[in-house]
Amino acid sequence: MEALKNLRICDFTGQLAGAGATRHLAAFGAEVIRIEDPVNEGRWDILRGNAPFVDDRRGIELGGAFNNHNVEKKAITLNLRTDEGKEILRRLVEKSDVVSENFSSGVMDRLGFGYEALKKLRQDIIYVSNSGFGASGPYQPYKTWGPIVQAVSGLTFSSGLPDQPSAGWGYSFMDHTGGYYMCISILAALIYRSSTGNGQWVDLACTEAAATLTGPSILDWSVNKRPTRRDGEPNSNRNAWPKMAPHGIFPTNNIDTWISLACRNDDDWTQLRGLIDDPAGFDSNYDTIEGRYAHQDSLEELVSSWTLVNSQNDLASQLTSINIPNAPVRNPQQRIDQDENTADWGLWPTVEHTQMGSVRVDGLPVHLSETDWQLERGAGCLGEHNDEVYGELLGFSSTKLKDLKSQGVI
Repeated sequence: MEALKNLRICDFTGQLAGAGATRHLAAFGAEVIRIEDPVNEGRWDILRGNAPFVDDRRGIELGGAFNNHNVEKKAITLNLRTDEGKEILRRLVEKSDVVSENFSSGVMDRLGFGYEALKKLRQDIIYVSNSGFGASGPYQPYKTWGPIVQAVSGLTFSSGLPDQPSAGWGYSFMDHTGGYYMCISILAALIYRSSTGNGQWVDLACTEAAATLTGPSILDWSVNKRPTRRDGEPNSNRNAWPKMAPHGIFPTNNIDTWISLACRNDDDWTQLRGLIDDPAGFDSNYDTIEGRYAHQDSLEELVSSWTLVNSQNDLASQLTSINIPNAPVRNPQQRIDQDENTADWGLWPTVEHTQMGSVRVDGLPVHLSETDWQLERGAGCLGEHNDEVYGELLGFSSTKLKDLKSQGVI
């Protein structure tokens, strides 16, 4: 049974911050109808037709990231520059539960499909807008992209090593976070509608979603008046609270291989010290957590000199045998191809794409006993589901569809 099989979403989302949200809903059975512009071949979503690719072929239908973010969605084309295109969208909205988009603020209003206009078409419609800075506030007109959101939210400033420039997070984690919040808010709005009969406008600012990831820095300043960047901080390889030492990532005997470990207390340290078996390297400074914490530089040099002459897997086995939390630092290839738990969880299922063929995509790291997710169909090609949506859902004849296509409406 599909948990969301009766949910229909009229979807304008793209990239990941928006498309990621409706992707999750599609995985649980929602009918997500993704609308794209036939004139520019859907290129407002820059992931369409861009790397990574599965083979030597290139083209607008072959973008790997686009496929990943739009699995199980239906793809239609509709030219909203035309009056007839706008009328068709009105009919589609009337048959939808949700209209979702992550354009810059104000785009849907300029198209004539802001929340007030949508309510006239369907009183209980749920409209979800996910923009960089939201639909209100002094930053509302600004346009954003991943590095901008990361910088403004405070994330870029919070990452790095002592005495080094801010490094940033290297990837748009705020896009994932924005998608998660968007997905949760859609479900919350649906629950509200089921009990009241009322729709609503969900206004989401991706920059503010990203700011929620800066909690420790905000708390430290609010409570202790300590800035994020100060002598010795931030150090992304150490744990400030609760105090643990050694606690971090250490090199092993092959190039770019590492082991993570955490000594939670003095008992853990006693066990680790016995495993290292180098009494000359220890002094009384390391006997207590306060001493180890105060002398982390020398402590980490000592631990690293031991890990460097051992293999990653041997270290993991030895540390596990004495109950010290640890894990080899895995790269993505190892997680996909070598991790038995990942395989058991089905975290990277294979879907069938009309042009690409069989392709692995991201699964969901959760399973429901009665209404689990499923991903089998790749992203739709441009207009791939025009006949199904316009013919079966809206009732257009084959002749009507041919006319609409020849006129550039679909």
